[in-house]
Amino acid sequence: MPRLTVAVERFPIAGAFTISRGSRTEAVVVVATLDEGGVRGRGECVPYARYGESVESVAAALEEQTGWIAGGGSRFDLADRMKPGAARNALDCALWDFEAKRTGRPAHELAGLSAPGPVTTAYTLSLGDPEAMEEAARNAAHRPLLKVKLGGEGDPERIAAVRRGAPDSRLIVDANEAWRAETIEQNLAACAAANVGLIEQPLPAGDDGLLAEIDRTIPICADESLHDRAGLDALAKRYDAINIKLDKAGGLTEALKLAHEARARGFEIMVGCMVGSSLAMAPAMLLAHHAAYVDLDGPLLLARDREPGLRYEGSTVYPPLPDLWG
Repeated sequence: MPRLTVAVERFPIAGAFTISRGSRTEAVVVVATLDEGGVRGRGECVPYARYGESVESVAAALEEQTGWIAGGGSRFDLADRMKPGAARNALDCALWDFEAKRTGRPAHELAGLSAPGPVTTAYTLSLGDPEAMEEAARNAAHRPLLKVKLGGEGDPERIAAVRRGAPDSRLIVDANEAWRAETIEQNLAACAAANVGLIEQPLPAGDDGLLAEIDRTIPICADESLHDRAGLDALAKRYDAINIKLDKAGGLTEALKLAHEARARGFEIMVGCMVGSSLAMAPAMLLAHHAAYVDLDGPLLLARDREPGLRYEGSTVYPPLPDLWG
């Protein structure tokens, strides 16, 4: 049976990554590794304080599974042992990778999916003042899809500034729960004026009932308001799309089921990520080929990625080779 080891790794961010809840200069990830007889499987997660996680708590949750893994635990039973979140994601993805390496069958085949192909990912612009965001947009204007982090007060000016800087790029805006009932109409109007294609999580999770009542011409995507399938019922009439992140769902296993059920309910799919290395992005590529929106730019925001990593050519990201994952 495989042996589970847990490691914490750090990757510097190119500059800083800033959203409405704060700023970071490095990505701190937790990696689960399974080893047996020369076969190795890995999975990476990014602990997220917004969901009550820390590096220490996630690493400890993984360490608790060493005996279970040594006793033959499998990804089919993992959801019964661990709650959705970053720790389960790392172990779930490591189990997928280990099985692929052990059997010689690629992960997409194990999942009953067609082979993934290259996709276009969004590129994220951090929150800043309008002048800084306009300059960042101008520097990224060659990219076809930009994701714009917003912060509440002053967002109409930020949206207009980004559109000036990148007049031809498609835009997604992500408020990270920073808008409020008294400002949402003004912000929606600014998005419409800038021809924004998607608005992500404008209102706080748990306080987003207003979305079912307002008129809108731009689709709205749930992020913090949805983690796994258990949360789908609450999204009816409020959201048009969902952002599936493996760290929220608790791994590829649940993410695949969530995507299937969400599509059946008429939701568009975005495949998103936390800021991590290519190892965290790789399993999500199995979902990305069938998503309306792809946001797997984590490695593009790093000063250095792990080696080997995913291949990026501009905003085109290619499926992982087996030496990385799957």
